Amino acid sequence: MAAKKIPSADRLHSKQISESPERAPSRSMLRAVGFSDADFKKNMIGIASTWSMVTPCNMHIDALAQEAELGVNKAGGKGIIFNTITISDGISMGTEGMKYSLVSREVIADSIETVVACENLDGFVAIGGCDKNMPGCVMAMARLNRPSVFVYGGTILPGNYKGEPVDIVSVFEAVGEHANGRMTAKQLKEIETCAIPGAGSCGGMYTANTMASAIEALGLSLPNSSAQAAISKDKAKDCREAGAAVLTCIKKNILPRDIMTKKAFENAITVVTALGGSTNAVLHLLAMAYTAGVKLKLDDFTRIGKKVPVLADLKPSGAYVMNELVKIGGLPPLMKMLLDKGLLHGDCMTVTGNTIAQNLKDVKPYPKDQKVIRSFDNPKKPDGHLVVLYGNLAKEGAVAKISGNEGLSFTGKAKVFNSEEDALKAILDGTIKKGHVIVIRYEGPKGGPGMREMLAPTAAVMGKGLGQDVALITDGRFSGGSHGFVVGHITPEAQDGGLIALIKNGDEITINAKKRTMKLNVPNKEIKKRKAKWKAPKPRYTAGVLAKYAKLVSSASEGAVTDKYLDL
Repeated sequence: MAAKKIPSADRLHSKQISESPERAPSRSMLRAVGFSDADFKKNMIGIASTWSMVTPCNMHIDALAQEAELGVNKAGGKGIIFNTITISDGISMGTEGMKYSLVSREVIADSIETVVACENLDGFVAIGGCDKNMPGCVMAMARLNRPSVFVYGGTILPGNYKGEPVDIVSVFEAVGEHANGRMTAKQLKEIETCAIPGAGSCGGMYTANTMASAIEALGLSLPNSSAQAAISKDKAKDCREAGAAVLTCIKKNILPRDIMTKKAFENAITVVTALGGSTNAVLHLLAMAYTAGVKLKLDDFTRIGKKVPVLADLKPSGAYVMNELVKIGGLPPLMKMLLDKGLLHGDCMTVTGNTIAQNLKDVKPYPKDQKVIRSFDNPKKPDGHLVVLYGNLAKEGAVAKISGNEGLSFTGKAKVFNSEEDALKAILDGTIKKGHVIVIRYEGPKGGPGMREMLAPTAAVMGKGLGQDVALITDGRFSGGSHGFVVGHITPEAQDGGLIALIKNGDEITINAKKRTMKLNVPNKEIKKRKAKWKAPKPRYTAGVLAKYAKLVSSASEGAVTDKYLDL
């Protein structure tokens, strides 16, 4: 597995390249990028920037990286900015390109690990701005186990369409409305042109804001790092303070794995549940925990969800955007509410050098007239919305997002598709009717490969007005913007011979969120006959990153990590 805990000390790693006559070539190279004699006596701190112009989520992070470098330098270290990749789910969604999305999480973790370890950096700040690069950054922090702080690039401000806030999910749902004849081409164009007004990650409690909140709850970000606008003085200040905080972690010998304990992950699950966060949090938290050597399981989400209510009225299932949470004080007041209720572990260490309880000691409550975060007496939902289902269709588990708007059970007839594209076409052309269970398979980590998000089909369902009338199940996953009666992460996946591979059109399927079950209502004798005839499809890719990913990736129920089978 990843690196064992190492004792932290001043210049523990950079000494290898900055001292002794034999390291003159190393110093000569560093002088060319701006080092002075004095800099060789300082802790070298990397700034892992996910800046890119391929997506508005990350297009401002180059400026944030410079703020973090400034914070490091002012605190007595030597900052060194380097880049890793990012991709755009919003652009690639519904295309073959989306297969690279989850893969990018592993590439990002690999690349940060590679640079920090190769260059003998003493610590680093990682700045992420979209859903995959955030867990990717944290996985690198866990692997390296060097003093480090995560910074979220911040949320986008909402667009404005006829006085109503809109975002990228609004555009996806508008596509369904247009296909249903409820929106003109002109109106669709109007929403398209105003939904994304500038830099920052998607504006609801979608995966980016969910993971930023989870990472803050873990203790790996500074307080309230997760609830700040991308373009703001607060976010620039957050970056500068994060740069200085790495030096504090070095001084106090605080390493990521000291912070990433089982109790810290329970805190993250609690916060994600209270926020009504994305199903992707399940996948990413499992992966982050595995990388940190923490035994986190699907059933931990069930256990915590039984006692933690959904308090946030945030999109996609609620009414408000992330910027409204920013306005009323961000995440700390919610965490203080949860702590006071005995739902958080207050003794968990954080990158501030203080515990969660110490960080929250002087936090003031939300304004009395706010409507974004509800009280425990009036929750959005009395228990968790992330429902882990088992049954003959999901022997290793599946994940549903049950907000309370969809009902608690659904029985319908299967309409089976072997790709997202085929399912989307059937939804838009009217093939899908009331009472259908849309089955999208061979979209799992191995089968896709890459476990694409099904935002286009789920948004089309909502846009067609079928949100209350159909269910959708898949061995793929969902965007944080997906809502409706949807079940993803079905394991075993179709490529591994899971029962989802054997479903036929017209089969009856029952999903019961209250009993936490999903079942194919077909006699065992018939299932055995189908199983005997089934053969795994040949790999869709035989070379390149997707082929390597399909060969190495673990089950979604284990976080879909690529180093599990290397753990000897």
